[in-house]
Amino acid sequence: MTNNFITAAAVQDKVRINEFIKSVYNWMAIGLGLTGLIAYYVSNNEAIMQLIYGNMLVFFGIIICELLLVVSISRKIDKISALKATSYFMLYAVLNGITISWIFLAYTHSSIASVFFICSGTFAGCSIYGMVTKRDLTSLGGFAMMGLFGILIASVVNIFLQSSGMSMIISYIGVLVFVGLTAYDTQELKKMALAQPAGLEADVIRKGAILGALKLYLDFINLFIMFLRIFGVSRD
Repeated sequence: MTNNFITAAAVQDKVRINEFIKSVYNWMAIGLGLTGLIAYYVSNNEAIMQLIYGNMLVFFGIIICELLLVVSISRKIDKISALKATSYFMLYAVLNGITISWIFLAYTHSSIASVFFICSGTFAGCSIYGMVTKRDLTSLGGFAMMGLFGILIASVVNIFLQSSGMSMIISYIGVLVFVGLTAYDTQELKKMALAQPAGLEADVIRKGAILGALKLYLDFINLFIMFLRIFGVSRD
């Protein structure tokens, strides 16, 4: 009887994890798809490109809005509704599509597609590892976060130095950082799913899925940009 109870509980945990992770990845995929469509559309609209990249106030205004949206979802998820959290995530995906539209002008479409598949395969492998490993990845997540801060500082410095060599070093380190963060964030999502009590309200589950989708979305986008800097073929 005890063994049957343990088996039933394990099955329920597995179902709960799978349903939650599926929801997270569905929202992440929607966000990535929206970002890609917006980026492609904006890159082919000269008037919008001129408005964004011809006026730094507009460009940095969008960046600030993106940061505020990320903070609102990450820090205030318990205080906002599921609908508002979803709307914030969708708006962030749109704004991010606008700010990364430059990639379609900087790199060939074929190399963007190739890098996307490379990134997708790497991301999937890291996510699977984070899901199935028995090892606690907390320390890995901590090192990855320190690496992320280092990348941010080095990137700001390189704005003034304009060093192609330093940019490439940042990209290689960035790949390692976001590979680690992807595995760590996936494991954290698994823990989040297990921590959810049975009968939890659908809105609360949705907010958790949106928060998870945002984390994985950021991991994917940044990993993609790092790979693009390494393997992308310039249109010049």
